[in-house]
Amino acid sequence: MTHKGRSKMNNIRKTLLASCACFLLSPVSVMAQGTTNTQRAALPEIVVTSQRRKQKLQEVPISVNAFSAQDIADAGITNTQDFINLTPNVSLDDSFTYGNTFVVVRGLTQINNADSPIAIVVDGVPQNNQKQLKMNLFDIERIEVLKGPQGALYGRNAIGGAINIITKQPSNDFSGFAQASYGNGDTVEVLGGFSGPIVEDKLLFRVAGFYKESDGFINNTFLNRKADFVDHDYSIRGKLLFTPTENVTVDLRGSYSDYQAGSIYDSVVDSGLANDFVDPREDFLGVTDGDTTEVTGKIDIDLGFAKFTSITGYTDLYEQYRGDLDFSNPVNDPGGFLGLLGPVGQGQNLDVQMTSQEMRLTSPNDKRLRWIVGAYYIHTDRSLLTRAFLDMNQTPAQFDSGIIIVQLSEDNNNNAWAVFGQADFDITNKFTVSGALRFDEDRRNQTDLVGGGKRRKKFSSLQPKITLTYHATDDALVYATYDTGFRSGGFNAPGLGRFKDETLDNYEVGVKSSWFDNRLTFNAAGYFSKDNNFQFFFVDVLRAAQVIGNIDRVNIKGLDIDFRSLIAPGLQFFGGVGVTDSTIKKSSARPADVGNKTPKTTSWSMNLGVQYERPITSLFDGFFRFDYEHRGKKYWHTDNVHVQNPIDLLNLRTGIKTEVWSLTFWAKNLSDEKYFADLNSPVFSGLPSVIGFRAQPRTYGVEGKVHF
Repeated sequence: MTHKGRSKMNNIRKTLLASCACFLLSPVSVMAQGTTNTQRAALPEIVVTSQRRKQKLQEVPISVNAFSAQDIADAGITNTQDFINLTPNVSLDDSFTYGNTFVVVRGLTQINNADSPIAIVVDGVPQNNQKQLKMNLFDIERIEVLKGPQGALYGRNAIGGAINIITKQPSNDFSGFAQASYGNGDTVEVLGGFSGPIVEDKLLFRVAGFYKESDGFINNTFLNRKADFVDHDYSIRGKLLFTPTENVTVDLRGSYSDYQAGSIYDSVVDSGLANDFVDPREDFLGVTDGDTTEVTGKIDIDLGFAKFTSITGYTDLYEQYRGDLDFSNPVNDPGGFLGLLGPVGQGQNLDVQMTSQEMRLTSPNDKRLRWIVGAYYIHTDRSLLTRAFLDMNQTPAQFDSGIIIVQLSEDNNNNAWAVFGQADFDITNKFTVSGALRFDEDRRNQTDLVGGGKRRKKFSSLQPKITLTYHATDDALVYATYDTGFRSGGFNAPGLGRFKDETLDNYEVGVKSSWFDNRLTFNAAGYFSKDNNFQFFFVDVLRAAQVIGNIDRVNIKGLDIDFRSLIAPGLQFFGGVGVTDSTIKKSSARPADVGNKTPKTTSWSMNLGVQYERPITSLFDGFFRFDYEHRGKKYWHTDNVHVQNPIDLLNLRTGIKTEVWSLTFWAKNLSDEKYFADLNSPVFSGLPSVIGFRAQPRTYGVEGKVHF
């Protein structure tokens, strides 16, 4: 960080401390004006479904960060990035296309065009494609982030954890909301929803939608245009809740989203330094188009001895991108791609259809022995067409009608199924033993549409879990867990071989506690994981291919801490710390990497926040929220040569509100911290220079919301 940057950070930190002191002093007079023990507020109790049944958050023996509907509103969460930034030991970085992200959880890394290290579930339906993780979040009831392998209940690809998102259910009364935001970059966001009965107590509906457009913030210095523009990004979701009898519930959901936005605006870093944050300079403005259609149906039947649940899901996802492959222009790079071919462009078409079915039986919660048994199936068809072409006129049409120099085309389909079960037994009223077991099988097939070759491979894994939980008091428990995770293997593009399946064994101990009549919660977990065939991603630009490889063995150890305190009525202080120490123990492909950290890993992260709300007049309240996020050094590749310096991000929300409306001023990345969301060195890309994908700069604006 420059001297000017350090000075700016110091000023902001002083402002934060002064603001905290001011708000800490304010409630003292409020408390002195007759607040009694019986009048004291407590932290709201959050109920989660992390283990496929309703439980209090503080009674779940897993490291979980949960965000209630109120938390989501208070923090201004409108997309995936917003809540992951509030979750230590988890990071989400934009990269390449508008819908593409890399999630890293406890050192386990997302890989492009393949399976995530974390299971994403929306209303009980797994989102099995990487492009589904980045989503607009509107009309959301709750978000749960589970850290540590969750294979026993969530199955393959939950090797690092799971994200459980629950949208709001239809209501029996007519109600709704509308929200609009305007910010710098001429950024407009509009969202809203409406709910009510079609037939009272029997058939209810809910409709919600989201729209965004933006001129962008990151300047392409050659074209003098914003590279990260959003022409449009909208989503609409409808739900029907049918209750024909007291014992039967049918929940139907349909959604559609569509976007067009800037993409592949990587910057050429001539200095080769990971902390030289330059703007992109391409002569070909990249663009991404995509749309997703989802339909799900859920049936719950109370059988008395258990509840039967059936969840059916269908997804049709499409994304295409076009843009520069040399990431430069004829002025800065007159020789073009590798100094040989002149300007070169690239593009890709991705088309995915997924159909899934889950059925399970869940016993009642009030029994000494509680159990779940179930089965799951998913069929996936995925086609991928990748081309590199001579860039003659900087238009996307060259993908179809230009001079093609590389073409890779493949069809992939896989059929995966699983059976699973879990049981919890209260040995005493303080001591519980839990066990779970899941078997997953994944059959993958690939057809090379250019060369005609076919490949087939079956991957399978047995994933056990055992947990011991001891309730030391009514407000504190300790637990010890052994659990496992499995990420299926698969095929790279035709001609580039396959990658192995990844397995993980995790040992974890933790504590969950509430203090001072639930005015303070403190949770902590320490873990040690052994990972075999760690999957990582790199680019082979000479063949215009994205490649997945394996590291033979990796050890990971770390710590998760989170806390929340109600210091005084209306005043909350909260935060968390995540530590991840990953070590490559064996790497047959790259022996020199042994002893290094895994790619895209951040050694430690921290979140701190303060939120205060109090009456200003008899008509409305004032509120203030400040979030601080620290991310430690980031190791981009397995050779650990390129390391990004620690960064500090500050977010602010302040305004006034009533029970009916609110007006909020907000800012994200308040200090305008400059950093890369992704970086690729020549060793792992084949390009002559380091390229980096710029993260979003400071954004700010005003937001209005009304309930009716």
